[in-house]
Amino acid sequence: MTERFDCFYCREDLHGKKYVNKDDKRVCVRCFDKLCANTCAECRRPIGTDSKELHHKGRYWHSDCFRCTKCYKPLANEPFSTKDDKIMCGKCSAREDSPRCYGCYKPILPGSQNVEYKNNVWHEDCFTCYQCKLPIRSQSFMTKGEDIYCAACHEKKFAKVCVHCKQAITSGGVSYQEQPWHSKCFVCYSCQKPLAGSSFTSHEEHVYCVDCYKSCVAKKCRGCQNPITGFGKGTNVVNYEGQSWHDYCFNCKKCSLSLSNKPFVENKGDIFCPDCAKKL
Repeated sequence: MTERFDCFYCREDLHGKKYVNKDDKRVCVRCFDKLCANTCAECRRPIGTDSKELHHKGRYWHSDCFRCTKCYKPLANEPFSTKDDKIMCGKCSAREDSPRCYGCYKPILPGSQNVEYKNNVWHEDCFTCYQCKLPIRSQSFMTKGEDIYCAACHEKKFAKVCVHCKQAITSGGVSYQEQPWHSKCFVCYSCQKPLAGSSFTSHEEHVYCVDCYKSCVAKKCRGCQNPITGFGKGTNVVNYEGQSWHDYCFNCKKCSLSLSNKPFVENKGDIFCPDCAKKL
């Protein structure tokens, strides 16, 4: 008896006809497409005998439906990866896994130039000065709150200006009479000696070191002929008819009694206590 050669489902004779072996059973094309074909994971239609089928991890696709879920690039003959059951080309997969730029929130692809600062990352061209909007790149920069400035813009906007040279003070500096100075600009008016950290005094809007003030500016004591500086011993001064004394030098010419804050008598340019004045 001749063995039957027909479709397992509809029993149609398959001699001279196209058929498919499915689980060791012969199936005609019509029954295969209707009853046996896998469903495409993309278009949800059967993958018939006239279509090329691709499969990956228990899922099936028409060859034309096997595309990147991001850019729709055909992947039948291309490398691909999967993430959360999504099929992606290598470029889109890299974008998906890449950190996001803090400036534009677009992915920073591997190998691209970027800047990292305080646990955030930027494209190099997105790391810009808040003021001039230009990329900072390899320049130095400063921050004010959450904003980032190139050194030049930060200097123009925030730096104090030296009262002497009118240039910005970018670091250090000296404050005198509530005005800012560069340390190198805060010098003695006479000898140009730096005064930061040293004793100094001022006269007619100029500052002087102690030595220059003594020699060039300070009045001379009528008693001892030494300069009256206000430094060291005897900071009090006695002034009388255009002449000055240290308070400890303002003494009676005859008995040397201190006359500071006491009655006195002047005679021919000299100072006397009332008692000694009576004996003249």
